[in-house]
Amino acid sequence: MSNPNVLPLPNGSRLVADETETGLSLSLEGQSLIQLHLTRAPELLLQLHEGAPRPDSRAIWAACYWLFARDPACQRLVWQLDEAPPEALLSALLVSTETVGQFRCERTLFWQLPQPSLGQSLTARYPQQRVFSSGKRHPLRPPKPRGEVYRRFDARLGAWISLRTVDIDEDLARFNRWQNSPRVANFWQEQGSLEQHREYLGKLQDDPHTLTLIGCFDDQPFAYFEAYWAKEDRIAPFYEAGDHDRGIHMLVGEENHRGPHKVASWLSALVHYLFLDDPRTQRVVAEPRADNAKMIGHMQGQGFYCEKEFDFPHKRAALMALGRERFFDRCSLT
Repeated sequence: MSNPNVLPLPNGSRLVADETETGLSLSLEGQSLIQLHLTRAPELLLQLHEGAPRPDSRAIWAACYWLFARDPACQRLVWQLDEAPPEALLSALLVSTETVGQFRCERTLFWQLPQPSLGQSLTARYPQQRVFSSGKRHPLRPPKPRGEVYRRFDARLGAWISLRTVDIDEDLARFNRWQNSPRVANFWQEQGSLEQHREYLGKLQDDPHTLTLIGCFDDQPFAYFEAYWAKEDRIAPFYEAGDHDRGIHMLVGEENHRGPHKVASWLSALVHYLFLDDPRTQRVVAEPRADNAKMIGHMQGQGFYCEKEFDFPHKRAALMALGRERFFDRCSLT
């Protein structure tokens, strides 16, 4: 981070902190937000300064965000409050405990809150109806989003990681350059002309089961991703796909954004987005080539496990899977 006392927020505002061993003061856009006394052992206990006004959900969220982002190992915050804001309890930002006046905020629950990282999403509210397509029975899928769908400041990198949908006119040239790179072509095998790649992206744009995304660091495109509903995909016959399982294909096109620290950032962001987009999604899967040891190793580092190897017509694949519970229980997002 360029300034260790500042955390940018997706709406453009900045959370500014004055933190000591025993205290935390937060302000937002120059306005005082909350002042807390901290007791760090045996668990991190948060108490309002004497005479401080009762905090609203926004102030409580900001304090939790600051403390979780600053310490990825912190799993729980204990709040001492006379009364918790009803919205904080309804959203599971805070959970009541057996001790009167004590509430807890769990990292595993905090990072499941959709805002402020998630863009506009209709998926979780979309009514369910089972339909057939291409001989497969599955839930009717909602219309695909357009524009930015996810944004979060990665405090470890000191950079924004964001996901937006593909704009063929804007992204065609870079997609073509990426696919014709020898490194990418070795695994994707999708070399071709601009017109061939326009047709490739156009087919996916028209496919209701696949969402094409561009990954950006600080708003600079560096990667291409495909997120598909596994139930309707070619992977479905090879494992017991849940109705809302998502699968991913991944391509890092820009050489300066390779490396394990960058993979940890974008892969966790991509999975985080898919779990936020639909709370019914219980698993994210991928099928990299079985001999792609580097990618498989990166995925295992983020909690994926190899369920088995199997044969597609065009490759020997490793079925990599990551469950919702495992992702959030091990969550090290900052």
